[in-house]
Amino acid sequence: MHPELRGLRFFGARWKARPLASQILVWLLCILFVTVTLGALLYTQISNQTLEDQYRLRALGIATTVAQMPEIVTSLGNGDPTHSIQAIASKVQSQAQPDYVVVTDRKGVRYSHPNPSLIGQTLEEPVAVLDGQTHVGIDKGSLGDSVNAKAPVRAADGTVVGQVSVGILETTESSELTKQVLLIAGYSAVVLVISAMGSALLARRIKRVTFDLEPVEIASLLQEREALLHGIREAMIGFDDDGKVTVINSEARSLLHLEENVLGEKIEDLLPPGRLRSLLTGEISGTDQIVITEDALLVVNRMSVALAGRSIGSVVTLRDRTEVEGLVRDLRSVEGLMEALRAQEHEYANRLHVVDGLLELGDVDQARNFVSRISDTSRSLGEGLRSRIEPPELAALLLAKITVAAEQDVEISVTDDSQLRQPFLETQALLTIVGNLLDNAVEILGEQPTPREVTIQLDDSSGIFICVTDNGPGVPAELVGTITADGFTTKEPRPGMRRGIGLALVSRIVHRAGGTMDVFPGPGGRFEIWLPEPRLGSETPVMTGKSIE
Repeated sequence: MHPELRGLRFFGARWKARPLASQILVWLLCILFVTVTLGALLYTQISNQTLEDQYRLRALGIATTVAQMPEIVTSLGNGDPTHSIQAIASKVQSQAQPDYVVVTDRKGVRYSHPNPSLIGQTLEEPVAVLDGQTHVGIDKGSLGDSVNAKAPVRAADGTVVGQVSVGILETTESSELTKQVLLIAGYSAVVLVISAMGSALLARRIKRVTFDLEPVEIASLLQEREALLHGIREAMIGFDDDGKVTVINSEARSLLHLEENVLGEKIEDLLPPGRLRSLLTGEISGTDQIVITEDALLVVNRMSVALAGRSIGSVVTLRDRTEVEGLVRDLRSVEGLMEALRAQEHEYANRLHVVDGLLELGDVDQARNFVSRISDTSRSLGEGLRSRIEPPELAALLLAKITVAAEQDVEISVTDDSQLRQPFLETQALLTIVGNLLDNAVEILGEQPTPREVTIQLDDSSGIFICVTDNGPGVPAELVGTITADGFTTKEPRPGMRRGIGLALVSRIVHRAGGTMDVFPGPGGRFEIWLPEPRLGSETPVMTGKSIE
């Protein structure tokens, strides 16, 4: 390879290896230098032309003024016997500062000249103003090249009797031009210095904004960010310090039901007021905050982000725990059923012991009466619930809750007038409402002295009416309006079970069904729910999609 080509390649490689800020600084300085230099040259050229035009106009003005002086016209007409023309010309030259003022007659004989020895001699060139017009141009006279203007001297009858020639030597013009060039050069130097300082500050700003990352590194980070954002199942949203969306992946758009083009928008303009928006904006803080949307249960975490010691915004992650939470609640239901079976097993074991003891004592009739009595009691409770409550799953739930609560010395009773024969609400929704209300009541009463009583009333005479009361402390008056909010709880955390979901789920089901949920302040807990019957032709309100009931 040719040495020059090798050198160019080496220089190009070293140039590419330089930091981006340094490259920008050098390029800006080069562009500014070329721009300022070209501007200075152009301005110098324009100044030169302007200065020459100004000198021509100045010479023409002096020449015209002198040619119109009555003393010049009179003396020139009389042959200047007193030699006053030279005195007048010298006076004009000293006051107006031209380099020469030469007055001649129409034959070209000089009557004034800076060089007195030339007075009385004839011009080498012909008189130019005999046509009655003024003339300007460059004159190569005895004193050197000059910007020259010639004006005719007219007698009283208008005839041309002479000529006034005024000139400004080019050395004078060059001296003035040199001053302007130096001024332009000084100004250009100041501009370059200021521009260099500004370029250096801009380079530092670019380095600060890009965190000293080079273009290749920035491109790599962008690729990795896109792969990370859209390659994971967890929803992620990034905000800047002004609360505007900077990054968002497809999972977050899907969970929040957002349009594609939301970058640069504030979350206040994208979501309605509520707990979810408050968590995203940071109004509500905390880790693993629960939010229940129309179709999902989300776990929200918000974390501020700082880089190089300065804040650059925040990142919010949203995990869809709908399916997991549904499985957990299903397991809890199975666990509750197992508890009910265990309680029944324990109760039946005690009863078998009584029967066995009576048989051992030989009291067969008493044993028969005892078995018949407990059989009738159990059967009557189950049959009574089954005859009044539809669907059978709800009756089974009530029976299981009654049995489990009895193990904790809590008595659950269904009012005698309760009936729910043809519910229009989905069975799972009914089970969620009744199960959560009874669980909350039993759990609250577990810490209270006996008697511990819970009463549930069901009515389908006008829609669905569900009322659960207990003789516990009840809901404090100041918490009545917030107890159904997502994640709100006054209970101690329980391993494997998220708090603050049950009543929020109940409230969401009731809201979607178009009903009402009333919470009454204590003492004594009281929750009333009313669900309207759908009008003819409308769809039955059911919980569809990713249900977490």
